[in-house]
Amino acid sequence: MTDTPYQVLARKYRPQVFADLIGQEAMVRVLTNAFAADRIAQAFMLTGIRGTGKTTTARIIAKGMNCVGPDGTGGPTVTPCGECEPCRAIAEGRHVDVMEMDGASQTGVNDIRDNILNSVQYAPSSARYKIYIIDEVHMLSTSAFNALLKTLEEPPAHVKFIFATTEIRKVPVTVLSRCQRFDLRRIEPEVMIAHLDRIAKAEGAAVSGDALALLTRAAEGSVRDALSLLDQAIGHGAGETGVGEVRAMLGLADRGRVMDLFERIMAGDAAGALTELSAQYSDGADPAAILRDLAEVTHWINVSKVTPDALEDPTVGPDERDRGRDLAERLSLRSLARMWQMLLKALEEISVAPNAMMAAEMAVIRMTHVAELPPPDDLIRRLKSGPGPQAPASGGGAPAAQTAPARSAPHASAPASVQTGGAVTALARAPEESLARFHRFEQVVELIRANRDAKLLIDVETGVRLVSYAPGRIEFSPAPSAPADLAARLSGALGRWTGARWGVSVVAGGGGPTIAELRDAEEAALHDEALAHPLMQSVIAAFPEAHILEIRTPDQIAAEAAEEALPEVDDEWDPFADD
Repeated sequence: MTDTPYQVLARKYRPQVFADLIGQEAMVRVLTNAFAADRIAQAFMLTGIRGTGKTTTARIIAKGMNCVGPDGTGGPTVTPCGECEPCRAIAEGRHVDVMEMDGASQTGVNDIRDNILNSVQYAPSSARYKIYIIDEVHMLSTSAFNALLKTLEEPPAHVKFIFATTEIRKVPVTVLSRCQRFDLRRIEPEVMIAHLDRIAKAEGAAVSGDALALLTRAAEGSVRDALSLLDQAIGHGAGETGVGEVRAMLGLADRGRVMDLFERIMAGDAAGALTELSAQYSDGADPAAILRDLAEVTHWINVSKVTPDALEDPTVGPDERDRGRDLAERLSLRSLARMWQMLLKALEEISVAPNAMMAAEMAVIRMTHVAELPPPDDLIRRLKSGPGPQAPASGGGAPAAQTAPARSAPHASAPASVQTGGAVTALARAPEESLARFHRFEQVVELIRANRDAKLLIDVETGVRLVSYAPGRIEFSPAPSAPADLAARLSGALGRWTGARWGVSVVAGGGGPTIAELRDAEEAALHDEALAHPLMQSVIAAFPEAHILEIRTPDQIAAEAAEEALPEVDDEWDPFADD
């Protein structure tokens, strides 16, 4: 019986030299050339997702800088011997000249001063270089970064800095510019599966290829996560681990059953989909994990339609690959994109729902219902073909159709543009000149609108039946809804805005229709014309509850497009010409 304590796989198989690092060939090549040419940077910045080997790489660099070889005469190397005292001391974390600092817990300027600034000027005790390794460096405070800048820019020749971070965007640019940066990549699935297989065999554990693929997918490119999951899977399988044990360990449903559920949803089979969802839940699958698996399948099939090479994913078995190819041929990009959006929404809802299974069931019901609906372009084609059996039947009640959003048509005699954007005043003008600017009553209405007197504008549009008009003189017959003080209010407001006296009088009868009556009549005519259009008749026949919300004329559409268009550039314009 051995006295050696058990070590988790992530620590036991931690790389000791650059050759042990997997998936980081580009970084290893650059460092190898730098060491060979004796062009070792003064500071390194290692960035990447969790578990890709940032801290491990930092220790290997430190060992390579300080390795003296088995005979004690060696120099900096990318292949540290691991036998000399500096190599062993660094690997065990006890070398006095290689100091590791946790940026997550030692974030302040005092920590930088005590751990680095006060000791950086002293030569190393026994090593070639004094090396400072700061993990999660992005968590240092602004003052701590500022305190470090000068030393980082001009460190003593015997000092090297190695930083590691998962949030490179949070590191100040002033710090990045002083470091040689290396981005550690996610480990590719093929590389990860082969790595896990080697370690499983070294541990004497039988782990199936499908189980390794599932562990690789769950690790999402992180070696440490993959080894932790492998450690757990070996214990869960008691020496022989298959895909079933891994799925049970991760709380996942069988991939084939996830695709069964996906096919039932896309076929609109609500009852069958709910039955399959309930069966997976009864077998121990987590509802949130099922929805995530559905989202993963949706993404995979969607990408496979655009890039068929995505079907050759090494983490996917041959049976799943064949089913995915069939689904990619049968399903449209639009329906897959719609399913993706609904799954994202469902994953948000599941965190706030009273019960995760309830949220998953409601999401499945919505998705099966939507899967039956035709795409919008197909619906337009059916409507153009006329009413009748071509109209879709969704089973859930046809939604009310709507015409394109629009604005009400303006009055036919609407005036030309007037000054807007604030109160219009003419106090600086002579009264005669001010009145001459309002030779039509419509311009008076625009003046009220420009001064944003909403109540007066409504009263004028609905209560004034104009009998006669001249600049400075208005006669009208009041409509039944006109307030008694309308004439006095209108006269006073126009006098304030123009600086001239306006005579506004009420007569007993006569006058034309109000502005509101004219506008309503035009809108009614446009409504009747739109309702008589054959396409609208088809919509009404297919959706009896549909109604017109707004109408937009071709002239209005053209005017809006012209307003939104970018101004044309004059080819002859010279930016350097004199004004």
